Amino acid sequence: MKDAAPALPIARGEKGDIAILPRMANRHGLIAGATGTGKTVTLRVLAEQFSAAGVPVFLADVKGDLGGLCRPGGDNAKVKERIDELKIAGFEFAGYPVAFWDVFGAKGHPLRTTISEMGPLLLGRILRLNDTQSGVLSLIFKIADDNGLLLLDLKDLRSVLQFVGDNGEKFRTEYGNVSKASIGAIQRNLLVLEEQGGDLFFQEPALDVNDLLQTDTDGRGVINIIAADRLMQSPRLYAAFLLWLLSEFFEQLPEVGDPPRPRLVFFFDEAHLLFSDAPKVLVEKIEQVVRLIRSKGVGVYFVTQNPLDLPETVLGQLGNRVQHALRAFTPRDQKAVRAAAETFRANPRLDTAQAILELAVGEALVSVQDAKGTPTVVERAWILPPRSRLGVLEPAEMERTIRGSVLYGHYERTLDRESAYEKLQQKAAEIQAAADQAAPATPAAGREKPSELQKYVGAFVKSAAHSVGSQIGRQIIRGVLGSLFGGRR
Repeated sequence: MKDAAPALPIARGEKGDIAILPRMANRHGLIAGATGTGKTVTLRVLAEQFSAAGVPVFLADVKGDLGGLCRPGGDNAKVKERIDELKIAGFEFAGYPVAFWDVFGAKGHPLRTTISEMGPLLLGRILRLNDTQSGVLSLIFKIADDNGLLLLDLKDLRSVLQFVGDNGEKFRTEYGNVSKASIGAIQRNLLVLEEQGGDLFFQEPALDVNDLLQTDTDGRGVINIIAADRLMQSPRLYAAFLLWLLSEFFEQLPEVGDPPRPRLVFFFDEAHLLFSDAPKVLVEKIEQVVRLIRSKGVGVYFVTQNPLDLPETVLGQLGNRVQHALRAFTPRDQKAVRAAAETFRANPRLDTAQAILELAVGEALVSVQDAKGTPTVVERAWILPPRSRLGVLEPAEMERTIRGSVLYGHYERTLDRESAYEKLQQKAAEIQAAADQAAPATPAAGREKPSELQKYVGAFVKSAAHSVGSQIGRQIIRGVLGSLFGGRR
């Protein structure tokens, strides 16, 4: 990696280009503005610049129109008009290395995780559990963890829920009361999650985050695009998934301080979903991750309509900002305009609040961090035109790109190794076989079988812990960020 990477121009103001310094790019950023003001094009331009600088990018394609990043542009009249207006010399259209991902496996490499890695806090949010139900879910994870029962997919979690629900009395002394009503609520919400595609998301092989840190043979960073059009139909799953992915980066990447350029830039589109109706404890964890992940060389860029969608503690950590136009039809809108204006370093030659209301499509207020980490004064500027193709990528082109990826074939297969479901099924079968064998010899005892069966099942958990714990690689280990999000690895 070079000691000094060239600046990344993103907009053109009165005094020339406004550029992000690569070594300041992990100070995070914000792209904000009302619908239709140009946020997606800004995201595209930033992704192109980072890729060209050798920085891998991860972004969610909410509208389904970012696939053209892998093809050169040149077919859009408005782009050509902007090139002429800004008098950009030597402008060349270009395509960029792209990897497509899809939780549902239809528009990219399947992107999965396991129940254990997601953890009870994020899973509880996906399932819309109340505090009592979330507490029971945490107990379920604790029981499974203590007893060596791997929670990989939805059937694993359902089987442990059933087992604990049927034997709640046996766990009450050590773990506290496990409400059958709460278990029933969790089970019902799991069915809803499964109908939304959760059974496809919670599988193995789980994502290896290093596969999102690739560069091509020319040294350009791969732009990882996850299809989010269908995923957005389950907004809590979308938000929890992206937050889980951030936590994985934090957990697995080493400390690098402030590198010459980021190891990865992560775009969080529709960022308001991350904080909407989120419990206080989750918001605190998000703030902590955003603050700490910078030292891993990861820059996080939030994309949202309104800056007020983000907590002040998060907003204060976003050093590179692009503010598109806002509308002020209501008192809340007016407050948002004032708040957005106040977050910039004042420019004595510019009425920032008034400018936010006047910005044209593709125009923005821009402030970045200088070499000392100080925000530059806000400038009114035009976002530079994208070099890649605008619009939706043809299915045949996308299919060729997917099949041409070095990752093709690895994530397309599924694994179903022995975990909680298989172990509980196996033990239940053994108990039933033992009961059937004893029945002819002692018919009287047969009438007592239900209580004996309970006794065997109650003892099973301890024996399962011993057998699983003796196998290398079968232990469930709490990771660094597991202490933050309650996950197990």
